Amino acid sequence: MLRRTLIAAALLLSTPVLAAEKPAETRPVRVILVGDSTMTDKSGYGKGFCAQFKPEVVCVNAARGGRSSKSYRVEGLWDKVIAQLNDGTASKTYVLIQFGHNDGSSRPERHTDLETEFGPNMRGYVLDVKKAGAVPVLVTPLTQRHFKKGQVQNDLLRWAQVTRLIARTTDTTLIDLYAEGQAKVQAMGAVESLSLAGQPVPQNVLEAAPTGTTVPAKFTDASQGQGSAQAFDYTHLGPKGSDYFGQMVVDLWVKADPRVKALVK
Repeated sequence: MLRRTLIAAALLLSTPVLAAEKPAETRPVRVILVGDSTMTDKSGYGKGFCAQFKPEVVCVNAARGGRSSKSYRVEGLWDKVIAQLNDGTASKTYVLIQFGHNDGSSRPERHTDLETEFGPNMRGYVLDVKKAGAVPVLVTPLTQRHFKKGQVQNDLLRWAQVTRLIARTTDTTLIDLYAEGQAKVQAMGAVESLSLAGQPVPQNVLEAAPTGTTVPAKFTDASQGQGSAQAFDYTHLGPKGSDYFGQMVVDLWVKADPRVKALVK
């Protein structure tokens, strides 16, 4: 009897104890866009970008028109993003950060010195995101579509170069939207690239495009007034442009970080 009891006890001790199964993670993955108007839903690629993800991915567009790497933080917009990162509602959060278009502005509330302010500002965003336990992703600026003698102009190259440098020195994933956009817009040419802009395209722009040199838009509708603000320019995007560049950003991101592919439709 004693022998049987000892054997039973030994078998019990040798049987592995199964740990209680952990509940599956139910919180969604979240993607937040931080940047200027070229990233917004209204006049950038935001809608086209967010449309690429599976329904269970939460895509938040926190980009705001007219903001630079300085004014976005000064106005308190960045504080709101950081508060989201700490709200515990997502299993993982990616923050895509893109500035440059307004950092070269002459307006003092937007302007930053390329080396002493823009670079440190971008580095600061990266470090803040990492400190909050999220994943930063740097995006070089969306290309503008100005042409001269058939060549797309390199208007934002310097800001793209600094963004690349910050990504490299902080070990941060880089989406080089500027390089890819420049190449694709150059391949399109001045005429086809007009289809990416907001509409309508002024007549003088349509007439000049075949020459390979873009010209400032002129608006002759008396109800609008000469030079009034319109949806068209060589920077912002209409629906086709949003879809085109939104897809481009996602494709470049997946190429830079293949793990992101699981989030895409």
